[in-house]
Amino acid sequence: MRIGGREVVTEGLNLNFWDDISHRCMTASWSAFIAGAAFVFLAFNAIFAAFYWLGDQPISNVPGAAYIDYFYFSIETLSTAGYGDMHPQTHYGHFIATIELFTGIFSMSVMTGLIFARFSRPQARLLFANRLVISNHEGMPTLMVRLANERQNLIGNASARLWLFKNVVTAEGMPFRRFYELPLLRNESPVLALSWTLYHVIDDTSPLHGMATADLEAGNLSLSVVVTGYDVVAAQTVHARKTYDHPDICFGRRYADILDATSTDGRIRIDYGRFHETVEI
Repeated sequence: MRIGGREVVTEGLNLNFWDDISHRCMTASWSAFIAGAAFVFLAFNAIFAAFYWLGDQPISNVPGAAYIDYFYFSIETLSTAGYGDMHPQTHYGHFIATIELFTGIFSMSVMTGLIFARFSRPQARLLFANRLVISNHEGMPTLMVRLANERQNLIGNASARLWLFKNVVTAEGMPFRRFYELPLLRNESPVLALSWTLYHVIDDTSPLHGMATADLEAGNLSLSVVVTGYDVVAAQTVHARKTYDHPDICFGRRYADILDATSTDGRIRIDYGRFHETVEI
């Protein structure tokens, strides 16, 4: 498991593969999901083909009672295709075919539900800058993070929260991972369509106050930004998250300008080629 850029190794927790199979199917990549579904499909057909093959000519029109022909018949039965050239002709064949038909209907229903759930799951396509920057803004040292809506549709009532995580030592001398929410100048946007820069003022109340690069590394600082909004096209609430480690924080730099509203045709141009670019103050 990975949390942000860190890999988490769990020990002493014995989970069976089938204990939470639905969650595994939802979190697997599309390539792994399709490969797993194909493997299960072929495995089911191989098992039922073996049952047909063990019977005494349970299926008609099977030349030489070859296993591969029973395998093809099993595929027709499990998928409910039923071409008709091969069909059960004994009670044993009808019994196995009945079990396989039920298995096919059940498995197809499960697969349809999983595919629908994966496609209908709301996902935001937000582009986050590769680095955070710290420089003066309105005369105050400010932490900034830039994000943009890659779909270029409207996300209404967008809200953002910024969290800081760092290692501290308690009064008892025990190491502890503590988190703080960093207040933002504007943590809500009525419409997120283009880009949005979040600002956290580093004043006396900020956990980042007085910290330098060495302090960030000593505390193993990391920051996480979470954005939530309502996708007006999908009519669903979407979420996006980005985690930064302390090497991703740049002091004395700002983001390069990407918006150009000086066009004579009245259009606003966005240069995403410079989205991650920072310039020195």
